[in-house]
Amino acid sequence: MKKNLLVACLLLLAGVAEAQIRLGQSRYSDQKPVNIIDLDYSKPKKFRIAEIQAVGLSTLDETAIISLAGLRVDDEISVPGDVISTALKKLWKQGIIGDVKILVTKIEGDDIYLLLDLTERPRFSRVEFTGVNKTQEGELKDKVEIRGRVVRDDVLNNAQRKIKDYFVDKGHLNAQVKVTQERDTTLPNSVKLRFDVIRDSKVRINEIKIDGNDNIADGKIKKKLKGTKEHARLYIFKDLVSRLLNTTPKTAKEAIAYRNPVSNEQIEEYINKNFKLNFFNGSKFVRSDYRDDKNKVIAFYNSRGYRDAEIVSDSIYSFDKDRINIDIHVEEGKQYYYRNITFSGNYIYESPALQAKLGIFKGDVYNKERLDKRLNYDPQRGDDVSSLYQDDGYLFFTIDPVEVNVEADSIDIELRIFEGPQVTVNSVSIEGNERTSDHVVMREIRILPGQKFNRSALVRTIRELSQIGYFDPENIEPDMRPNFEEATVDIVFKLEERPNDQIELSGGWGGLFGFVGTVGLTFNNFSIKNIKDFSKWRPLPVGDGQKVSLRVQANGRSFQNYSVSFTEPWFGGRKPNALSLSLNHSIQRQIDFFNRNNIGNELGSFKITGATLGLAKRVTWPDDYFQVSNSLQFQVYDFDEYGNFFGLSYNTGVARSIALNTTIARNNIDNPIYPRFGSNIILSASATPPYTSMNKNINRESPDEQKYQWLEYHKWMFDASLYTPLFGSNKLVLSARTHLGFVGSYGDRIGIIPLERFVLGGDGMNMMNFALGQEIIGLRGYENQSITPGRDFRGQANAPVPYGGVVYNKHVMEVRFLVSPNPSATIFLLGFAEAGNNWGNYAEYNPYDLKKSAGFGARIFMPAFGLLGIDWGYGFDEVPSLQNPNPGPSGGMFHFTIGQQFR
Repeated sequence: MKKNLLVACLLLLAGVAEAQIRLGQSRYSDQKPVNIIDLDYSKPKKFRIAEIQAVGLSTLDETAIISLAGLRVDDEISVPGDVISTALKKLWKQGIIGDVKILVTKIEGDDIYLLLDLTERPRFSRVEFTGVNKTQEGELKDKVEIRGRVVRDDVLNNAQRKIKDYFVDKGHLNAQVKVTQERDTTLPNSVKLRFDVIRDSKVRINEIKIDGNDNIADGKIKKKLKGTKEHARLYIFKDLVSRLLNTTPKTAKEAIAYRNPVSNEQIEEYINKNFKLNFFNGSKFVRSDYRDDKNKVIAFYNSRGYRDAEIVSDSIYSFDKDRINIDIHVEEGKQYYYRNITFSGNYIYESPALQAKLGIFKGDVYNKERLDKRLNYDPQRGDDVSSLYQDDGYLFFTIDPVEVNVEADSIDIELRIFEGPQVTVNSVSIEGNERTSDHVVMREIRILPGQKFNRSALVRTIRELSQIGYFDPENIEPDMRPNFEEATVDIVFKLEERPNDQIELSGGWGGLFGFVGTVGLTFNNFSIKNIKDFSKWRPLPVGDGQKVSLRVQANGRSFQNYSVSFTEPWFGGRKPNALSLSLNHSIQRQIDFFNRNNIGNELGSFKITGATLGLAKRVTWPDDYFQVSNSLQFQVYDFDEYGNFFGLSYNTGVARSIALNTTIARNNIDNPIYPRFGSNIILSASATPPYTSMNKNINRESPDEQKYQWLEYHKWMFDASLYTPLFGSNKLVLSARTHLGFVGSYGDRIGIIPLERFVLGGDGMNMMNFALGQEIIGLRGYENQSITPGRDFRGQANAPVPYGGVVYNKHVMEVRFLVSPNPSATIFLLGFAEAGNNWGNYAEYNPYDLKKSAGFGARIFMPAFGLLGIDWGYGFDEVPSLQNPNPGPSGGMFHFTIGQQFR
């Protein structure tokens, strides 16, 4: 049997060899076949190749194809022989030839004439899709790049697989892709390709069953399956609904029992299966996410001390056409604890000091993830064993935890240390700052040549470069280039500049007030020095980190505001002392919209003109995150027949103020747009001179024109924000904020002035209800400026009631989720709960009497426009007024914001 099989194979090979070279005529020749000698295949004969031609090509080059075959004129070949066979294989290997024959057209003596008779494979000219939308079509064309490629089965199969994987990743596990080829008559030897996609409905996860988890509950394990969630569903039977019309059970258990009385165990099982709500998480099944989630489950077990935990089996099976079930069997193993923790190889620091830094002690649950953080880098604490060495120059320091003994449920760990030499910074350089001058970047760098290497200084430098706003904070990478022999390191900060100039454009229709519009320009990297150097104009001179802002806000004739400011962050060039100068002018007019005989005429106006000069300085105590700033502000308030909007007894007059402001701030957040870590705490105090103590003739009985000729007050503001990542995620962050402020007087001689008070409610933007001379505070879920004492008397004649509060409180809690960290469009979502109130005098002040609200929103940061936001908030409390003393809850409403709303 074996012998016969061998003979058959040899005969087949002989047949193939014989077919490799043929005698005769090409299908492209018009001549009759020539008479040639018979060749004896049992006795090969040597010939000289006299001529080689290739026919049948439409797009390929004849010379190139002959070269690929490895045949050349004047070469000596044997016929039959391996040379011809090898030439065939070379041409087939290219994958561009559909069929190939090597023909002998003529033999003259020892000369042989060869013809390569080829059939060129067609090429794909274009790709079309059916069954997909425009967005999907664009994404699929990027994935299936086959235009211009040769038609081959492997190319088609690969493209078909990519398309199916694309829809599988979107939850369409049953997606089908059919391929149709059609000849393209518009191009030679071309084929157009059509993919017909039948997506079918998404396959969702009906139920996940966990087995073998004796020590950790199902719910905790399922929380770790972040990309693999059960489908939200709530089954309600029609007959159950009809019964509930007459008798309404109080609980879900009662409802089920009412329909069909069963045991408590069956009720529990039914509820667990059918009342699973998952409205905020997708339940589509993605295989790659599922694989990652299984690893997360094991990592979670490891963090609880179960170092031997594993998923021994899992199965995925159909529940129905569109849903699947997943069964996961876990083998937990035993829970381990640390017993003896020892250090070896440490000569610079004693073991007790290292143990204190480690913060893990005998009897603690074994947690490999926490051990790794405490040894190498703990971003939340920033205080680990490695920091002890690397902050002192030991860049090459390494520490290797080794399990030296495992006995029962206890593990002995030996931490083997290599300290290495103390490293000096040899050089520091920067790359990628095309717009920003080198000195602007270098002045923010905390780790300098000649110093010992310091990891904390390196981390702080990354933060400072993120804060200045010229570079993408997600892509600031220090390239470390250490030299062990010389104990030095070169550091290159690789930066990616992003546009940071901003334009503010907003507008809307204000009913009787007409169009409300705002135009603002902010140049964050301005350079006065480069004004004469037109090569640095982009479109204005840039590079020195100075800031120039121009802003115009207008509401037709009713309101205009003009402001300009300039900031030099390093005044003098040697220290981070920020000098700022700002000028502003605002005018609000009362326009007659109701008197037909006088419509459009001006009834009165209120103007504010002011200037502020400030100087801010970084300080190093209590730590170097603090900044102290002082500013001097001069303002003129000019009233011209302007009603009683502020509770003044006169309509025409001038008030002035000179106020000194001192602010103490501590800011260590990691990112100004989407902070993940750190806090921002600000305490500011503004005070004017005590004019009444210098003029004994002024008291409460004095005319308002005299009392408020020079405004006398002191104002205190406190703002604190704290950012903390949730569940170890860099995308999910908790933001907690608190704000409070109060205005006071220097005694009872004139009391608290009617200006510079607090206006609370709404989006916190001074857009439509222009509150000049007031402090605008937002509170979502309530109308703009609705929580403001004196609002019912604003503008009423003979009612000198001050408009605004003298003390306010506000507390905010937000959970933020980062959708896109892209510097050209940073997007995050948020859910919030906040509460606040505003009081017109200190006797009524009650910090527990707060107006509460909750809601959700979204923010998008674009360098050209800044931070734009939309929120929907629901106010739970009522805000009574004279017109409506019992209005009920404020209810839901939308709010739009522009810029970073700090309060």
